[in-house]
Amino acid sequence: MKLLILGLGYTGRVVAAHMRALGWEVRGTSRSAEQGLLQYPGSDISATLDWATHILVSAAPDENGDPFLAGLEADILAAKPAWLGYLSTTGVYGDHGGVWVDEATPLTPATTRGHHRMKAENQWMALHEAHGLPVHIFRLAGIYGPDRGPFAKVRNGTARRIIKHNQVFSRIHVEDIAQTIAASIATPNAGQIYNVCDNDPAPPQDVIGHAAELLGLPIPPSIAFETADLTPMARSFYAESKKVSNARIKSELGVKLLYPDYKTGLKALLALDCADG
Repeated sequence: MKLLILGLGYTGRVVAAHMRALGWEVRGTSRSAEQGLLQYPGSDISATLDWATHILVSAAPDENGDPFLAGLEADILAAKPAWLGYLSTTGVYGDHGGVWVDEATPLTPATTRGHHRMKAENQWMALHEAHGLPVHIFRLAGIYGPDRGPFAKVRNGTARRIIKHNQVFSRIHVEDIAQTIAASIATPNAGQIYNVCDNDPAPPQDVIGHAAELLGLPIPPSIAFETADLTPMARSFYAESKKVSNARIKSELGVKLLYPDYKTGLKALLALDCADG
């Protein structure tokens, strides 16, 4: 079995390692000519699309939607993959005041990024409906994992506990994204949408506080959101508050999370940091 990952970034690399461990051949694209990767845009990858039996799309959209569709739509349809996955975000749901959402919740994105993701989702689903392309959409919560966690900022004193009333986020460890992708490939259901998140939505300040406790360092002081000095990008993350249900990946795909909550995930990351150190 042969997997092509269009846009081999942080998550894609973990998925690639997971699938190779299962015996798959994996290739990936990058915007730059990185060693071992196909450059796209900038080269003809139609032969690689024909080579792939499965395709995973992982790239940030823009106002036009998914950037890969502009140049590759015809080639992807001609390749007739057995499975195609699109990595989206739970940001398409927008703000729900801290209550639960699931895959049937109407999409009301609150940010420009969320609107772009919604457009890209609609483009892929339109290809599924019009041409039978076996599209599967994965709405990822906040991603963390090796080299992407709170410990460095807590250690160097730059971590901040931003407090906003009723603010709650869902998260997912990158290795649980990888196993969810593998589970979908093993039990495909074209046209399906999956929320990919853990069991424990939590306020962001709780995560920072727990990371400090694990390190044995003082808990960073709290700062009111209204007075916090945040970049526009950072502030936009606080425009949405919701708890995201992961019931479907458990019931349909049989996923058993390796890191069901942020406390389990942070403990494992710290152990990995110590082992690497």
